[in-house]
Amino acid sequence: METRKLSTKKPHGSCDQGTSAENEAPAEQLGNSSSRPFSVLVRLYVYALHGCLCEVAFTAVWDWCRTQDRRLAGHSSLWALPMYATAIYLMEGLRAWLLGQRHPLPVRLAAYTLFIYLWEFSWGAGLRLLRACPWDYSGFKYNLGGLVTLEYALPWAVAAFIAEQHVISNTLRIRLLN
Repeated sequence: METRKLSTKKPHGSCDQGTSAENEAPAEQLGNSSSRPFSVLVRLYVYALHGCLCEVAFTAVWDWCRTQDRRLAGHSSLWALPMYATAIYLMEGLRAWLLGQRHPLPVRLAAYTLFIYLWEFSWGAGLRLLRACPWDYSGFKYNLGGLVTLEYALPWAVAAFIAEQHVISNTLRIRLLN
């Protein structure tokens, strides 16, 4: 039976701030030819779980702020799994491009937040056609068709920051040792 170990590799002497595409260099470049990064399917799985966990935590806190319900009963939908998986996976590529262009963090966060709004609106419109959209922002003042709301701009920017600085960079850095 094959045994595998998880390992995180940093280039020698690096001071990891999660802001350099160089920190996700293939393991071969880091001096370990017997390791490989997570496959696309594994990364999609990690991103799906991360997104759903964050959504449940966010809705629990949001509901507590409105109702003081101490049960913190957050919620999500199974539709969130493919939605978050693909969104964060696409943000991987956007992150690489933005870092390659050396855009500063505020510009990257604005780009990610715009992407998130477009992604949420697209998914919401598609799910609404299927009569399956699990969210409705119609009660918010600055909503667009009930599918997105500007009131969530700051939480989405924070989510994008966490995704860029921690989730994506660490997921890309993890290596499977053969």
